[in-house]
Amino acid sequence: MNSIDILMPRPMLPNVQEQLDTLFTVHKLYETDDPEALLDEIGDRIKGVALTGIAVDTAFLRKIPNAQIISSFGVGYDHINTDDCLAADVIVTHTPDVLTDEVADTAVGLMIMTIREFGQAENWLRAGKWENKAPYPLTPATLRGRKLGIFGLGRIGKAIAKRAEAFGLEICYHGRHKQDGVAYPYHATLTGLAAACDTLMVVAPGGAETEHAVNAEVLEALGPTGVVINIGRGSVVDETALIDALENRTIFGAGLDVFEHEPHVPEKLMQLPRVTLLPHVGSASQATRNAMGQLVVDNLKSWFETGKAVTPVPEMK
Repeated sequence: MNSIDILMPRPMLPNVQEQLDTLFTVHKLYETDDPEALLDEIGDRIKGVALTGIAVDTAFLRKIPNAQIISSFGVGYDHINTDDCLAADVIVTHTPDVLTDEVADTAVGLMIMTIREFGQAENWLRAGKWENKAPYPLTPATLRGRKLGIFGLGRIGKAIAKRAEAFGLEICYHGRHKQDGVAYPYHATLTGLAAACDTLMVVAPGGAETEHAVNAEVLEALGPTGVVINIGRGSVVDETALIDALENRTIFGAGLDVFEHEPHVPEKLMQLPRVTLLPHVGSASQATRNAMGQLVVDNLKSWFETGKAVTPVPEMK
């Protein structure tokens, strides 16, 4: 397969780059000072793309008119216009399942950190306040007796629910439809879910359908003891409405691993006292990222050996 040309627009993990360099002829767009000139030169030869972090649409696909596959790193793919890819007869793959447990662990950890203010308590200790001032104040919120509403009960949402059950949390959910074989109560609207719970776990994918789904109305329904945890996509939560709700005590607090305009985080979010912030580390362990990278390789390898992808996105099945 060394004669097959692959495009790599941005650097990827060493285990990905080393294998692809062995299997294919890899054109690393990030190594040139003039990416457009390089695409003009080699675009017709590109048969596949090892992708991370850039948008794919008709304009991009026109630069690589003979591409057959976009092998994307990550379970989310809202940066890829799948309609445009289908129209161009280009298959899209992603890296589900291998990150489910890691992200679910992070989600539960972030929920506990937020409700019990563990990050703030650690800062109190590091600032010398425990030794020189007083113990950290008792936290007004507790995990005990909370009801968890999950927005997006897919693979990761179900893994979070399983973990939450072990903590004794009551669980309900909202999604595009009620799922067969799921015993948790279903709410047909997101506002209804927020009104029924006091901890809203956002696991929904990004895209036009979910943009700003968690808005002022939803936050109002969540109420003054409510906590928002976002482990899905930053675009799902209206950050302006969230900041207003936190400042006005419409809700109690928030824990966020994702943001609307990453890596930018609004200064107001960083200043608010009952907010826990993480730099999009949901799946960021070496083991999990290596497994995700391996799927990028395996999808490309399988496609060019068998004509079938290992993990195509749902629209391509």
